[in-house]
Amino acid sequence: MNHVYNRLTELLCDVFEDDSLVARPDLTEDQVVGWDSLAHARLIFAVERAFGVEFAPSQISSFKNLGELAELIEAKIAKRP
Repeated sequence: MNHVYNRLTELLCDVFEDDSLVARPDLTEDQVVGWDSLAHARLIFAVERAFGVEFAPSQISSFKNLGELAELIEAKIAKRP
């Protein structure tokens, strides 16, 4: 799971243009300056490309923190043939 958080850190820094961001399980959108609906969509798109996964529309808005997103990514990666 560490590799997921390392890559999420890179993506967060990219999307929010803030090199001080660090992905951690309890990180929420309220804690990141500029995390609005457009930034959320950009982050999800970046995650899908980076990890080679695709989220259903219901999954895109269902996670409450980065830990839930990381678990969803891991589950999708594990289901690959």
